[in-house]
Amino acid sequence: MTLTIRRLGPEDAEAYRAIRHEALANHPEAFLSTAEAFEQKSSADIVQTLAALTVFGAFLPDGSLGGINAFLRNEGAKERHRGWMIQVYVRPQHRGTGMAQGLVEHLIGHAWNHVLQIHLGVWSENVPAIKLYQRLGFDIYATEPRYMYVNGRFIDEHLMVRFLDRDGSNSKAPIESDQNE
Repeated sequence: MTLTIRRLGPEDAEAYRAIRHEALANHPEAFLSTAEAFEQKSSADIVQTLAALTVFGAFLPDGSLGGINAFLRNEGAKERHRGWMIQVYVRPQHRGTGMAQGLVEHLIGHAWNHVLQIHLGVWSENVPAIKLYQRLGFDIYATEPRYMYVNGRFIDEHLMVRFLDRDGSNSKAPIESDQNE
């Protein structure tokens, strides 16, 4: 599959709004946010989200957005070595094509310049996602029981991490040290 992965900007706000809403509506068990709350966001809110997060999109040759994920770096002085991969979603027709793997690898490449480890949370029953993350070097380090209550049932979430400085891909610490913070 030919695709282009790049960071989303303000010009992508409506495409992001559509795919993010689709993700929340079709997979409430996978995300803490709800489709109903997301619907209330203004265009300015969407643009602000795209500025605050590093959101990547996988674009098809026709220009349509097939998948997204986002990177969020912890900013506190004692935790800026950590980042999070969030909002991972690939439209059903593109699953199994390598799009999700491309998005995750792109985010890892980006994170390499900013953090020493990447964390993520994944629904404990999402076996394809868990297998993908494990194949790409993530390990489960905890399971949060009853993380959410969705549609009459509890949802457990696995917490996973990839240590960039332990796998040979990131031997230097990209963290600025500031004793005054």
